[in-house]
Amino acid sequence: MSIISLSEEQRMVQKTAKEFTNNEIKPVASINDRKHRFPEEIINKLGELGFMGMSVPEQYGGSGLDYLSYILALEEICKGCASTGTIMSVNNSLVCAPIKTFGTDEQKKSILTELASGKKLGCFMLSEPEAGSDAASMKTTATLKGDYYLLNGTKSWITNGAEADFAVVFASTDMSLKHKGVSAFILNMKTPGLKIGKLEDKLGIRATSTAQIFFEDCKVPANNLLGKEGEGFKIALHTLDGGRIGIGAQAVGIAQAALEESVRYAKERKAFGKTISDFQGLQFMIADMATRVEASRLLVWQAAVMKDSNVKYSKQSAMAKLYAAETAMWVTTKAIQIHGGYGYTTDYPVERFFRDAKITEIYEGTSEIQRIVIARETLKEIE
Repeated sequence: MSIISLSEEQRMVQKTAKEFTNNEIKPVASINDRKHRFPEEIINKLGELGFMGMSVPEQYGGSGLDYLSYILALEEICKGCASTGTIMSVNNSLVCAPIKTFGTDEQKKSILTELASGKKLGCFMLSEPEAGSDAASMKTTATLKGDYYLLNGTKSWITNGAEADFAVVFASTDMSLKHKGVSAFILNMKTPGLKIGKLEDKLGIRATSTAQIFFEDCKVPANNLLGKEGEGFKIALHTLDGGRIGIGAQAVGIAQAALEESVRYAKERKAFGKTISDFQGLQFMIADMATRVEASRLLVWQAAVMKDSNVKYSKQSAMAKLYAAETAMWVTTKAIQIHGGYGYTTDYPVERFFRDAKITEIYEGTSEIQRIVIARETLKEIE
């Protein structure tokens, strides 16, 4: 673990998350994965612990903690189950965060309070069938009709889509302005005109739902506009900057879990009369795995501290997500190799870690998008 100094409160958050993961999450993680079962009871308990709105002020139902505390907790949760961590991450980073930053006081009192306390669950609707990384090309529209907007269109890859109570939705209020015509809304998922489509059968994070959502003349009250008209793209980018730190923490949690399982297995498994941990070739693999995990963790923590310090962190969050995600894939691949044939079976959790790791290179901005962000910011900085 890093020697970066943590406060007593931060260490307590980390310890609480670790104990909860070991006692509540790990015992059922593989079962939930195999059955594609949403961990409702666990999510309710995370809400009771204050983990579903960690950076939201207490007056709005949250825990009022700093972002690093949230990242510490999320890493520990993801060590046990990346699906559970994903559900927690979406609610914290992609739903509570933009409402806290851009919402009106009434929106915070009536909606954020329920989301941050864990009484309700949120989802984030940005991607579309033909607008993933190119969010400015979205075709979902929001047409103002007096005191409400009519939503029409389709959203794809919506995590928590089947269980969420509220959504932060992005739609075009002026197609001619392209990304400058995108606006954000808070939507009750029980609103008439909203239909939940098929649930994706995914490679990993299978204890989460990933849904397609259809809007057909779906009425959204005008006072549910988040921010101002035309600010949606800015809100999305701001939200994703913070969310990427969370995905970095998720990737570190997965990679750390794979490393720990590999070390335990290497100390027990015998070949040629000794444990395989005695072989230098395997020791080199462990060394590289441990080094990459620690480097990833430091990048993630740095980005979180910069966010807490209110300094620009776009490049650092992109770096954290990029490196941690690619580390998670590399480390979980090595973990399977260390386990040999057993690693290719469901008898050991490393195959689940491998499947879960892949999504961290894709959602909330692919690795390619992160490289664009990093390059753009670096080119600005260096004369």
